[in-house]
Amino acid sequence: MKNTVVTFREAKKKGEKLTMLTAYDYSTAKLIDESGVNSILVGDSLGNVVLGYEDTISVTMEDMIHHGAAVARGVKNALLIIDMPFMSYQTSVYDAVVNAGRLMKEGRADAVKLEGGAEVCPQIKAITAAGIPVMAHLGLTPQSINAFGGFKVQGKNEAAARKLLEDAKAIEEAGAFGVVLECVPAKLAELISKELEIPTIGIGAGNVCDGQVLVYQDMLGMFSDFTPKFVKRFANVGEVMKEAFQAYCKEVQEGTFPAKEHEYTIADDVLEKLY
Repeated sequence: MKNTVVTFREAKKKGEKLTMLTAYDYSTAKLIDESGVNSILVGDSLGNVVLGYEDTISVTMEDMIHHGAAVARGVKNALLIIDMPFMSYQTSVYDAVVNAGRLMKEGRADAVKLEGGAEVCPQIKAITAAGIPVMAHLGLTPQSINAFGGFKVQGKNEAAARKLLEDAKAIEEAGAFGVVLECVPAKLAELISKELEIPTIGIGAGNVCDGQVLVYQDMLGMFSDFTPKFVKRFANVGEVMKEAFQAYCKEVQEGTFPAKEHEYTIADDVLEKLY
């Protein structure tokens, strides 16, 4: 059954945990979709794990549309969410609606995701008024990494925790259908999850959220530049890939690949006519 913003809300009411993974290309998206995951996020994390940037700030709308459209072609059942990149929605409400529309029309998204709390509520209201579902993102918001002074847990003191709770209520009121909580203390994430009617999706926010999201390269051991505390490696695919690449190089160098079974044939009488 196709996952939608309605099934997300129903899952929270039933106490059913939601699953989300990132994807950035057709073949990976197809595999993830066939696994039964509830949602696929084309995150601006592609800046780090696909494009090799140090942060997400350099990611463009064109990047998100290009990768989003590729992922969309591999998705049948998961709810496809595409991140709005840095400065695609902060500049004005008008820009936010136009760019969200591009992600839906050109990227083939089912919903968009943007970072921020009360300060982006006007954008959330306008985007949802245009018929585009919005998922919010609170806590450690990577696009604000320079303002935070690095990758740090958010909401650890009373003022910061209160602001996170107030922001969560504000984005719900503005019309967001869900919210990602990143690098938030588990007990605070539990409180926020209880206070909201919309589902919370945790990443580094404990298991009390209504669902979880991970970057697939992190959980498969394919990206080792930086491994956050909250990541669990469910498989060491990166090592398997390196072993396969090394085996390929070895067989090519030794002349054992390609073997006879990998060759195409031609009739001898045809070949003789070429001499």
